[in-house]
Amino acid sequence: MKQLSTFPAKSGRQRVATHGTDEKRERILDAAEQLFAAQGYANTTVEQIVQALGVTKPFVYYYFSSKQEIFETLSWRPTVACFTAMDFPDEDSRPAHQKVIAGIEQLIRATIEHYPSSFFPAREPQAFRPEYREQQRQLADHFYERLCALLEAGRDDGWFDFDETRVTAHAACSVPGFLYAWYKPDGKLDVDKIVPELVRIACRALGLRSTRRKRTA
Repeated sequence: MKQLSTFPAKSGRQRVATHGTDEKRERILDAAEQLFAAQGYANTTVEQIVQALGVTKPFVYYYFSSKQEIFETLSWRPTVACFTAMDFPDEDSRPAHQKVIAGIEQLIRATIEHYPSSFFPAREPQAFRPEYREQQRQLADHFYERLCALLEAGRDDGWFDFDETRVTAHAACSVPGFLYAWYKPDGKLDVDKIVPELVRIACRALGLRSTRRKRTA
């Protein structure tokens, strides 16, 4: 699957990326992200974004066609980062169970690193266009197809103990999935403590064995 860094814009007014234009786009995204996180999508306006930046509306509309496009752009980055966490290069020869563990860790780290925009889809799913939701669904399907295949390979190798593959995959991924309900960047645990703990919890949901089960003749 092609890995997209940005979701296709509705109108795409500013088409040629340069160092200067990228910086200006990032300024807009940074300001909007803080407002969306603090106030929610519905209560945030382009005027508020403009005021936070100290610019004019044409400045914002040159790079983004609407508030919705800004919100979708912010949300798409963590969506790609999270749902490609199980994409390993063909030359990666690690066994399946090690790839699962590495992918789960990457999923958790990506969710935290992209805070707060990684939480927008869970908090305000109604804000997205149908075509955005469809591409999000396709990426999610891609992620779970890869994860489930690795889980079954790991079970065949004797490293996982579970019954229903899809249920197990969703159960494990609910660990980072519910970060939006409780995670605070200024909490008492830093990322280097939170991530290993959540990985351990997810691995228990996956039925990861401490020792490999011996094959029966």
